[in-house]
Amino acid sequence: MKKEFGVKLDGTEWEKCLDEAFKNKVKDVKIDGFRKGTVPKDIYLKKFGIESLFMDAADAALPTLYRKLMDENKDLEPAVMPTVDIKNINEKEIVVTFSVVTKPEVKLGKYKDLKIEKEKIEVAEEEIEHELGHLKEQFIEIKAKEDGVVEEGNEVRIDFEGFKDNVPFEGGKSENYRLVIGSHSFIPGFEEGIIGMKVGEEKELNLKFPEDYHAEELKGKDVVFKVKVNEINERVYPEMNDDFFKDLAIPEVDTEEKLRDFLKNNIKTHKETNAEGEYVEKCLETATKNAKFEVPEEMVTEEVNRMYNEFAEQIKMQGIDINTYLQMLKMDENKLKENFKEEATKRVSYRLVIEAVVKAEQFEITDEELDKHIKDLAKRYGTEESEFLTQVGGRDFVKYDLEFKKAIELMSK
Repeated sequence: MKKEFGVKLDGTEWEKCLDEAFKNKVKDVKIDGFRKGTVPKDIYLKKFGIESLFMDAADAALPTLYRKLMDENKDLEPAVMPTVDIKNINEKEIVVTFSVVTKPEVKLGKYKDLKIEKEKIEVAEEEIEHELGHLKEQFIEIKAKEDGVVEEGNEVRIDFEGFKDNVPFEGGKSENYRLVIGSHSFIPGFEEGIIGMKVGEEKELNLKFPEDYHAEELKGKDVVFKVKVNEINERVYPEMNDDFFKDLAIPEVDTEEKLRDFLKNNIKTHKETNAEGEYVEKCLETATKNAKFEVPEEMVTEEVNRMYNEFAEQIKMQGIDINTYLQMLKMDENKLKENFKEEATKRVSYRLVIEAVVKAEQFEITDEELDKHIKDLAKRYGTEESEFLTQVGGRDFVKYDLEFKKAIELMSK
């Protein structure tokens, strides 16, 4: 629901805003007989008029005007930052109208004792073996295989070119390409066809692309790959001896048994984190389905913009500008934002339900609870408490996090 509220600022408060606007304006003003930034106010006003200060003064007044709006309407809950329309502005006052989209009324359904079970976490021996193999890959030794033939597990360097109907197809050619036999990084039959070849040997492989291949023009098509083996290497895995554990440099891990325990705990922690996230998602999804409310489009738009900006920052850290990214995908900003809309709607819905539960249950977060939670979170992220609060947006964010946890605990009972 959208409501409009008129708010006025006058007297000394408005005069302060005009003075602040003048101090900013005069910094760049030069009039004959005065150095830049030293023009007296009366001279400035005579030359430029007080109207030249109005827009800057209005910007300076907005925080005060917004505080007045909230002070005069204690029960008002804006869903997003209001839009502002200046109705009157002169030497004595400024009058604005705030258009406020209010948060919707959320009628909660069942949100307690939702009978949602957490996944039971178990770590299979195969998972440990997989992680152990991945770890050993980092210390693998490559040895040239001068004689003999390509075998499963070998690393080869090959030249290849693919043909469809005797015509080379795009992306089907490479020289001295590195391939691990058994990695299944090529279409079925390619790596198997190389097994048994010698260095310098050439061969034609008659293959067929899978029906679900991503390139439309190659789906299910018969092709021929001409392949030449340039180099064969054996991949020698390290022995788990003292030198291996020294290179590994994991504290207190100096035997295979301890390493397996270490990997098992890591896998378990990772799975527990994922399971907790899925559990919270199911709780929120169920409580939200049971509730009745309408999500304001303005809240979704604000969340979409937040997600877009976060995404832009993430890819910037990878060295990719958002505009370059959009060009690569042949997509415009609006299309990318549209992709965020479904997730943004869900996030806003969950937030509204959490707030409704907190309000219904009248949760109280004591200063002691808040201080302890701040201390714990700062410690977890390895930073000072003051720096942590600056990064996350202050105590209100941490308070919301605590309220969120209490609400989820209630849902899970």
